[in-house]
Amino acid sequence: MADQQPGNNQLNIEISEEVAEGQYANLVIITHSHAEFVIDFVNVMPGTPKSKVKSRLILTPQHAKRFMKALTENIARFEAGNGKIQDLEDVPLPMSFGGPTAQA
Repeated sequence: MADQQPGNNQLNIEISEEVAEGQYANLVIITHSHAEFVIDFVNVMPGTPKSKVKSRLILTPQHAKRFMKALTENIARFEAGNGKIQDLEDVPLPMSFGGPTAQA
């Protein structure tokens, strides 16, 4: 077994300029199978009957749960410093996508 020195377990993550710009999404569609979760991020514009998926994440169930925990922890930290996030309204999904029921 190789000797590990303190600090050698750091992960160097790079991000391209294009990815760093990000994508805006105001709708998330989540579907799943026994093996994976598919999370589609969509930007729906008012008065526009058609929208495109801007980004898609495909996660194992274990990574989906880790993602949920990390998001929950970060929302709690945000609310601790900025106040409770108000959910403005229950927004029904505007259309059927023909797959399992999605949640946003």
